[in-house]
Amino acid sequence: MLQQILHDMYIDPELLAELNEEQKHILFYKMREEQLRRWREREEKEQREEAALKRTARFKRVQWLHGSDGEIWVWIMGDSPGDKPYEQISEELMAERARQQAQTEAEELWKQKEAEITKKFRDAMAKEKAKIVAEKWKIETEDRKAAKLMEEKIQEELKKREEEERQRGEEQIRQQEELRAKELYLSLKQAQQHSQHNEHEDQEWKEQLRRSKAADEERSHKARRARDEYRRQSLRAIQKGKVAGLSNLFKGTSLNNEPEIKLNSNSPSPLMTLTTPARKAWERPSRPISREILIRWFKEEQLPRRAGFERNTHAVAPWFHGIISRQEAEELLMNKSEGAFLVRVSEKIWGYALSYRQQSGFKHFLVDASGDFYSFLGVDPNRHATLTDLIDFHKEEIITSSGGELLLEPCGQRKNPPDYSSLFE
Repeated sequence: MLQQILHDMYIDPELLAELNEEQKHILFYKMREEQLRRWREREEKEQREEAALKRTARFKRVQWLHGSDGEIWVWIMGDSPGDKPYEQISEELMAERARQQAQTEAEELWKQKEAEITKKFRDAMAKEKAKIVAEKWKIETEDRKAAKLMEEKIQEELKKREEEERQRGEEQIRQQEELRAKELYLSLKQAQQHSQHNEHEDQEWKEQLRRSKAADEERSHKARRARDEYRRQSLRAIQKGKVAGLSNLFKGTSLNNEPEIKLNSNSPSPLMTLTTPARKAWERPSRPISREILIRWFKEEQLPRRAGFERNTHAVAPWFHGIISRQEAEELLMNKSEGAFLVRVSEKIWGYALSYRQQSGFKHFLVDASGDFYSFLGVDPNRHATLTDLIDFHKEEIITSSGGELLLEPCGQRKNPPDYSSLFE
């Protein structure tokens, strides 16, 4: 199951919901390790391809052009027939540069001169026009006194208009000043309100930032603790020597030679002998899809491996339960003390769920049985030959360092017949 998750880099949301926070952190840590491994492989491949390209580029050659005499053809500017001497080329370049500079300066000078000429003739025309108007005024005015009176009258009229225009201008400016003062006041008021609002938002943002940093630190702490737990479990498994493969463990085992015993409904841990009737070849689906498929899987794959039995006997272990839900498991453990546990057949994966009673509630750990070994999914790297080996191992060794879970008291059956009866029929 774990290998399939790492291969696909995907975990079903329903399966993910079955894991607790520590299991999730360890699983994501392993997925991150797989990402880094793939990235290193890709980098090494690209480096090898780049090195191969560089080796190919070393074999490029350059061929020189040869002249009629068989020697390498060389051309030197100025030495060939028809080439201009360097001094002549330099003189021509300087002459062209000087010509362009002189042309630019001449254009600027002409612009200034043209502006002076235009101004001079415009002033002359204005003077001539004023002279003609004055002469005409003298001719048309017969009496200089009358002309003076008319001039005074015109001046008074102009002064009156000027005063009226001045008053209208002052009134208009005063109104504009009042309107502008109101606009500035509203603008300052809005700026003040916006500043106060920004201060409030800034405080909220700082509080959110503080909470976010605290959450990030908590996640980092959990991930670091999960990595430490993963390394600790690996070292512990190596020291105890309990990591083993199961590919050939039960090879050649025959279970058809023992007498058949029926399920005893009055005992929570009945003595049983396994019988394997002849049936069609079993092909396991990718995941459990029904209760009937789960029962078929247990009979085909788990019974031959003595899953759920006590060691060296045919009695069902007191901690073993059938296909029951998480809620039913918690109800069975409700009145138990810390350390009580049971193992139930999981409906999410090919494996089991270990439900554990802790002081403040319950924990549920998934046990992967899809391969030829038993191990906790995402928590414990240890691989155990049988389900009983896994349970016995954690009666002495804690499951996680943060929780300190030890399997102390098995939680037995309440129902009659027991809830695992359909698995052994």
